[in-house]
Amino acid sequence: MDFDVLIVGGGPVGLMTASELALAGVRTCIIERRHTPSHYSKALTLHPRSIEILEMRGLAERFKEKGRPLSAGHFAGLNQSLDFSLLDTRANYTLFIPQTETEKVLEEHVQQLGVCILRGHEVLAVRQCEESAELVVQGPDGLSFLTASYIVGADGAGSTVRKQAEIAFFGTDASVTAKLGDVALENPPKSHFHKCINQEGAVVIVPLSPGNYRVISMAPHKPQPLLHEPVTLEELKKDITSICGTDFGINHPVWMSRFGNASRLAECYRSGRILLAGDAAHIHFPAGGQGLNVGLQDAMNLGWKLAAVINGRSSDWLLDTYHTERHPVGAELLRNTQIQTKLFDFTREGLYLRDLLSSLLTFPDVNRYLAEQIAALSVDYEADEKMPEHHLNGKRLPDLELTLAGGNTKHLYSFLHKGSFLYVAFGEEQIKLPDLPHVRIIRAKAIDNRPEWDDVKAALIRPDGHVAWAVSRSQAEAEQWIAEGIRRWCGNVHIQSA
Repeated sequence: MDFDVLIVGGGPVGLMTASELALAGVRTCIIERRHTPSHYSKALTLHPRSIEILEMRGLAERFKEKGRPLSAGHFAGLNQSLDFSLLDTRANYTLFIPQTETEKVLEEHVQQLGVCILRGHEVLAVRQCEESAELVVQGPDGLSFLTASYIVGADGAGSTVRKQAEIAFFGTDASVTAKLGDVALENPPKSHFHKCINQEGAVVIVPLSPGNYRVISMAPHKPQPLLHEPVTLEELKKDITSICGTDFGINHPVWMSRFGNASRLAECYRSGRILLAGDAAHIHFPAGGQGLNVGLQDAMNLGWKLAAVINGRSSDWLLDTYHTERHPVGAELLRNTQIQTKLFDFTREGLYLRDLLSSLLTFPDVNRYLAEQIAALSVDYEADEKMPEHHLNGKRLPDLELTLAGGNTKHLYSFLHKGSFLYVAFGEEQIKLPDLPHVRIIRAKAIDNRPEWDDVKAALIRPDGHVAWAVSRSQAEAEQWIAEGIRRWCGNVHIQSA
């Protein structure tokens, strides 16, 4: 075969998937129809869980250098902001960073890992058989046929991979449309996140760079052109003027687009040797800036599992958990954004409702609840039924501060940079672990200020920062379960002490 995995789509989701595979030594190639990277800003935010997974791979600082941390987010553009500083994470902010910069950092990373990227290549057909999968690709030199063990479709809402695999894409078409433009403003508003919301509609303005702004408008009372029709500067100017009373001197459009609230979810994220991630698996109204973030988290979940199967360390049961874990997240994403879309109601009654909900967001518990949803910090996975019950099994793991056996302290994510499993043993007790070559072991005295960890004697942390399993009995008493748990999750992997 030409490669172990072929990834269709060279955006952030495809790049993140490729980086996870390459960390595990999987031969990976990205097929991208664009000849050059996009220079449009597109998505603008990385939310706390995305920053956490980047921290797990030692990449977060590269993104922070390119972005700007903001403590506030929003739910349906309500007047009361979401306060990310309330969240249980070291990444208690959203990072304002254009997608162009996100793609640059990820592409540099995958190139350092030796990933092949074929630009200017368009996928015409996708085929699979029992032992391999194939792409028919049109490139600069004509048709070519590429084979791999698996194909990942990260090729967006109109995914060729999804269509060729005949995976149903259930949901609804757009009933609401909006416009956006990356433009210059001669007389910009003074506030960083400027909103005009009234019975005429809504306008949001955020600065991109000195002199350049993202302007978004929803004007439901005006005629709604078809989604594929280009947005004109005059059209955007009329929306802004009717809603805000001024056009802020809008000029020099760099990029303008029209989008809607179509909501669709793939019936399955895996069909044999074909897998879907990001917009290829789920589309929705871009409320709260969640789409790119959920796509990156899809990639984080998929990459290490696919690598484990390809490298012979696990069987199909692990790869099947990609669908069982991430499909419900996609369904919740659609529910969340559909709720927000309903709140973009600019009738008098709708504005009353928005005011009421804004007042509720002044209560810290309410604010934190919605902020956790937008930030994806509330995502936990079902516990492994093959392992003894424990309240931590399947839980998302924050970047905890560990006091190690030697007395020094380190943050837990620093042990996940290479994408391996992490076995954490607490106390002085030592047991003989299975001779499996690929899990990192650390011995810790305590996890600071985390009462839910007080009785834990050992835990296995997945490469994506979720708890595979934990035990509260002594390691000697639980030795059989620990050995079986490591074999089940990690297979034939290397164990190294640290």
